[in-house]
Amino acid sequence: LGRPHVTVKWAQSLDGRAAASDGTSKWITGPAARFDVHRRRAEADAIVVGTGTAIADDPALTARNDDGLFPHQPVPVVIGAREVPADALLRQHPHAPLFYTSHDLTATLVDLLDKGLHRVFVEGGPTLASAFIAAGYADRLLTYVAPTLLGGPRAALTEMGVRTITDQRRLDIESIDRLGDDLLIVSHPRPESESH
Repeated sequence: LGRPHVTVKWAQSLDGRAAASDGTSKWITGPAARFDVHRRRAEADAIVVGTGTAIADDPALTARNDDGLFPHQPVPVVIGAREVPADALLRQHPHAPLFYTSHDLTATLVDLLDKGLHRVFVEGGPTLASAFIAAGYADRLLTYVAPTLLGGPRAALTEMGVRTITDQRRLDIESIDRLGDDLLIVSHPRPESESH
């Protein structure tokens, strides 16, 4: 690829929302789905969030199991221009976080590859996930769907260049698994030539 392999993950309600109208999002999915996310984090070399998620949710960005931390931890990566607070949990991560103030995803991915980070796990939020998809950098999509309805404006994905139905981004489903009450849909984008 000339860049890392990118997995984009998000959790959503059945009606496609990532959070309630007030922005709260813990927890849409149940324990089995959350454990699956941590297991997959532990398989990645880097875990990527935007500054919006880093500031609003204050995630630790570690891969945790019932006994504490998984032996392998992904390097935390934050993309965006806003300053992440000095006391943010991700600054206590076993690996020093990498901060990219540019929104140039191509340059960021090249730099991550140069640092030896070959498997990138993009975890949030909607703006960043949509940017990776729009740029054609999402190799695999993990969608955790909870049997709940939230309504409101906080969609799991935002603008990605689909102006009309013929621009839709078709996906191939790799698998659908039940995790407790939740569903995990694993998919990947169809090649451009087949997607319309």
